[in-house]
Amino acid sequence: MGRELPVLGAGGAPGHPSAPGLPSIAMAGALDGPDGATAPGAGDTLRVRRHPDWLKATMPAGEAVRDLRHLLRGLNLNTVCEEARCPNLGECWDQRTATVMILGDVCTRACGFCAIKTGRPAWFDPDEPRRVAEAVAAMGLDHVVITSVARDDLPDGGASIFADTIRELRGRCPGMGVEVLIPDFNGQAAPLRAVMEAGPDILNHNVETVERLQQPVRRRARYDRSLGVLAQAKADARELGHEVHTKSSIMVGLGEEREELLTTFRDLRAVDCDILTLGQYLRPTIDHLPLVRYYHPDEFADLRSAALAMGFRHVESGPLVRSSYHARDQVPGAELRALRRRATIGSDGRVEPGASV
Repeated sequence: MGRELPVLGAGGAPGHPSAPGLPSIAMAGALDGPDGATAPGAGDTLRVRRHPDWLKATMPAGEAVRDLRHLLRGLNLNTVCEEARCPNLGECWDQRTATVMILGDVCTRACGFCAIKTGRPAWFDPDEPRRVAEAVAAMGLDHVVITSVARDDLPDGGASIFADTIRELRGRCPGMGVEVLIPDFNGQAAPLRAVMEAGPDILNHNVETVERLQQPVRRRARYDRSLGVLAQAKADARELGHEVHTKSSIMVGLGEEREELLTTFRDLRAVDCDILTLGQYLRPTIDHLPLVRYYHPDEFADLRSAALAMGFRHVESGPLVRSSYHARDQVPGAELRALRRRATIGSDGRVEPGASV
């Protein structure tokens, strides 16, 4: 059953209107209290309120957004950008980047933070990898992220569709960076191996939160299992002779302590995780976990510095950062590709015909 998002008007906090000419998304998700935290004794009533000034996202609009939505709809494809109500949809789609979600839009798990529908999936289409590759080729991307709902109903958790999608993308878009954001496949080695044999550039699996909060946040997942997925991905890649960068993401604002976050960083580095993303948890609906507090941008900067000091190759840290945010800029060679993009983008914002980015 889907969960409905409370409808709020656009704009900033009372007394802090949005910048002229720049619409924003007012994202619901917290009970009234200090800094948007859950107020003691407030009960479980979701009140209309505004986020801090630093939490502003542009509304999804413009020609690029319309083109991308039309293309994806025409090929019957889903994006996690829409299904998870990502606050960065407007920015990313305007840059003609998106995270494609395979294996349908119904998840077999009901994580306490996630807005994606849960239930018994009926979707399975072996032709989906071809259609994904067709869409990505039409978008002219130089880096793509493929993710999925959890499909515990399938014997391999959907790993074969991940692998086929990677191969189709390699065939249609040689040289393009391919990132996959995978579920844990219930800790099974064979499905993960199948994905690694297809040769992704980045293998992304999220721990989401600190070890103490795993049960309420990810009811059917385990902290040690997620660390094991990241460790095994690196081991498989070495055995297969593939270079792969592993990546994970953490939400803050669920009641974790700073030292717990630092311990999680160390645990990720202990399994040689290369890339870390940190973002603010925003409660999608009253049915989801309450927000405990907002982190200030200065705190995100501090956490980024701490993580980089531990040896992560790249850390993306900020209030609106999500797992796939700025993904194309997180891999080796990204700066060179960015220069090529700037050299081949026309005045109308489109890639020049015949250009290779």
